[in-house]
Amino acid sequence: MRIHSSHVFLAVLAATWASAAPAADKSEKQLIANAISAAPKSVGKNAAVMNWDMKTLKKGTNGFTCFPNDPGTPSDDPMCVDENGMAWMQAYMTKQAPPEGKVAFAYMLKGGTAASNTDPFATKPPEGADWLHDGPHVMIMNSPALMAMYPHEPDPTQPYVMFPDTPYAHLMIPVK
Repeated sequence: MRIHSSHVFLAVLAATWASAAPAADKSEKQLIANAISAAPKSVGKNAAVMNWDMKTLKKGTNGFTCFPNDPGTPSDDPMCVDENGMAWMQAYMTKQAPPEGKVAFAYMLKGGTAASNTDPFATKPPEGADWLHDGPHVMIMNSPALMAMYPHEPDPTQPYVMFPDTPYAHLMIPVK
C-alpha cells in the first residue's frame, strides 16, 4: 500500500490546506499542468497528481506525487515528492517523527516561499519579517547526518538546511 493512500494522511492534509479555495477556480487540466511543472518533464509526465482536497487528478506510474501551487504562500510553488517524501509529508502534517531510515527527495523547480526557516509550522512571517524566497530547487529530507554538513542560515544561492534542529530539517539545493 502506498503511503499517499492513507486516509489519515489525506484527512490531515485536506484540513491543513482547507484554504485552498483559489485552486478551485482552476480546471483539473490547469492544476495537473501546474503540479507537474515542479519536476523535470520526464518525472512529471509519469507522476500521480493530487489537489489540496486530496483528490487524485492523475494516476502515476513512477512513485512520484505532484501537488499544484500551495495557495497559502505568495508564490507559485508546486511540488513533487517521491514515495518516501510522501511519508515525510505525512509525518510533518501530523506533527509526528518522520520514518527512520527513509531518505526522501522532492522537486520544486518553480521555486517557493516559506514563512520561516526555523519554524516548520509558521503560516506567515514573524511581525516585520518578509517571506523567504527560494528559486528552483530540490530537497533531501530525513537525512540527519547530511543536515549537519550544511549551513543553517537561508541562502537561496547555495545548499542550506531549512527547519534546522527539528525532525523536519531538510536540505534545500538550488538548481539554477
